[in-house]
Amino acid sequence: MCSRGSSSTSAANVNLNEGIGSQLSGINSILATWEWSQATTGNIVANIAFDVFTSSTQGGSNENEIMVWVANYGARPISYEYGADGQPVPVASSVDVAGHTWNLYHGTNGAQEVYSFLTSDGAAIQSFSGDLNEFIKYLTANQGLSANQYLTTVQSGTEVTSGSAVFTSTAYSVSVN
Repeated sequence: MCSRGSSSTSAANVNLNEGIGSQLSGINSILATWEWSQATTGNIVANIAFDVFTSSTQGGSNENEIMVWVANYGARPISYEYGADGQPVPVASSVDVAGHTWNLYHGTNGAQEVYSFLTSDGAAIQSFSGDLNEFIKYLTANQGLSANQYLTTVQSGTEVTSGSAVFTSTAYSVSVN
């Protein structure tokens, strides 16, 4: 689940194997629920996210990464544009998807185009229930992601770049329909 390559010091995750390989245009839903908690010690830089990858060919290499950050602890999403203060600049703000309001960032990690949805108010969503396909549909309708891409991976977890924490998932499910 690492969008930043070797800069993550820890990337614990769970990976979905069923329903993978479908063309995005043929997916009706990617229903997801996740309840989690995190106890930190001192300062931490981390995100907690759903991570969806796509490819232009079935079974091909990942070309696009779609991240849905349900929590951000001082991490910065990848972006093509940064403000004078060094902060990433969203390509879209206050986007309503899956029952929450998000800012969308877009950039590259050198291997994939990365689309990162972060809550507009910065609040953590410790109990998420929604359709991840709504994020894909938003990107195909508004950001040029091709609906002809194939789903290659759906995973979830935390990327920690510094600090330490105890991460606990108490409920989790993802289903591609």
